[in-house]
Amino acid sequence: MNLSPLWLSFQTAAFATVIVFVAGVFLARVITRNVFLGKSILEAIFLLPLVLPPTVVGFGLLFIFGKNGPLGILLSKWFDVQIVFTWYAVLIAAIVVAFPLMYQSASAAFQQYDANLEKAAYTMGASKWRVFWTISFPLAWPGLLGGLVLTFARALGEFGATLMLAGYIPGVTDTIPLAIYFAVESGNTEMASFWVIIIVALGFSAILWLNWWSKRNMMRYSQRPK
Repeated sequence: MNLSPLWLSFQTAAFATVIVFVAGVFLARVITRNVFLGKSILEAIFLLPLVLPPTVVGFGLLFIFGKNGPLGILLSKWFDVQIVFTWYAVLIAAIVVAFPLMYQSASAAFQQYDANLEKAAYTMGASKWRVFWTISFPLAWPGLLGGLVLTFARALGEFGATLMLAGYIPGVTDTIPLAIYFAVESGNTEMASFWVIIIVALGFSAILWLNWWSKRNMMRYSQRPK
């Protein structure tokens, strides 16, 4: 049996999760701690893929990265790189659809604790870098971890935008959701059932672990001496 969909899905989800985590945490931290003109509009743009149909997101990405799209022309002209119908298209689609989940989780996490703790550290001479790693990041970590798991699960299950931008090329862009769709289309229900069981097991395991981890930490915090 060809297991390339499993490897490709894991590879895509892993790379997308790392990129989205770094970008989401950075942007959420900067935006939640600053007030500026157009902040609400910027956040609405970040969260837009969350409410749009995946096919609309895929069409937008196809317009941007396509042969005649603004970024597609630049990448082809400067680097001789084509995005559409490659693994990079799979990765970009996963990043775009998963980013709102990480940004929303990180933004909520940075607003849950008292910002005066950071201000007190600044008045004592701590640098922004040290305040982030010793105060902000540890206090926001439960929320960040939740966003991390949701990001991985969303990237693993991405279908619509991937199909629009990357198509279905066995061994190149055939993630598990695409393998299920085309197995059903070809009448191979046995293959489709196999991949359905695999992705359900992966998603169930991710949610089960997140719930277990959240409850464990809630109990730990509630048992701390006051």
